[in-house]
Amino acid sequence: MLLGAVSIQWTAALVTRAFPIIGPSATSAWRFLLGALVLLALTRPRVRRWTKRQWMGALALGLTVAVMNQCFYQAIARIHLGSAVAIEYLGPFCIAAFGRRSPRHLAFVALAGIGVVALTRPGNGLNVTGVLFAGGAGLGWAAYIFASRRVGGTTSGFDGLAVSMSIAAIITLPLSLGSSARLIEDPNLLLRLFIVAVVAIVLGFGAELQGLRRLKPSIAGVLLAGDPAVAFVLGWLLLHQAVRLWDILGLVCVVLAGVGVTLDSTVSEGELAQ
Repeated sequence: MLLGAVSIQWTAALVTRAFPIIGPSATSAWRFLLGALVLLALTRPRVRRWTKRQWMGALALGLTVAVMNQCFYQAIARIHLGSAVAIEYLGPFCIAAFGRRSPRHLAFVALAGIGVVALTRPGNGLNVTGVLFAGGAGLGWAAYIFASRRVGGTTSGFDGLAVSMSIAAIITLPLSLGSSARLIEDPNLLLRLFIVAVVAIVLGFGAELQGLRRLKPSIAGVLLAGDPAVAFVLGWLLLHQAVRLWDILGLVCVVLAGVGVTLDSTVSEGELAQ
């Protein structure tokens, strides 16, 4: 999960430089197209024997990840990376809130909520359009957790991920067609998008899929609280976006919540085993 967070948020910081050239929608579409091609070449998924359940899972994941990433890229084109990810995290946060309800678990969920509020406080460079897109990405992220778990449980290896990302690429393909000539003229931009596709789609989503195969959605929802922290650090390092005291307080809260809910889950499972 940590590897997935770093990979995806690092590429989000890297790819913002493509927005002024081809726009966030085309950038997201090219990321899916290039990433899907790499995955298909590496995995060569055998889909002839797939069941209807497997196809429906891949379709759900492809659709949700396409909507999630389109909204997310529109958000980070308008507001800071860390703020966008913090608002987006409200999607999986709600899953955690409706998960297992032990007093300790709810306390950690509340701590994560305090952290998100600190990160998205008024006056932190937000605008309505950016917030709405980040909220849409959050809804997609919540659905993505369940869809990824379903694909991970019904397919082996990375076959399900390859098919799902191919579906996302097909859904967003019309958004990339208008920028084809621009990429031909600028091979450096195409190379940047290719790196983003490999690191985010192949490495990032691949790592998250392996994590979600092994975690309950309620636990994964709180562990994903680390994403805003990673995003703020990368936004500060790579994009020179300001980080203030309230931001640091928020980061501490969400990271502690993620660690706490993991320990809480481990202790509870150990007690049940005994």
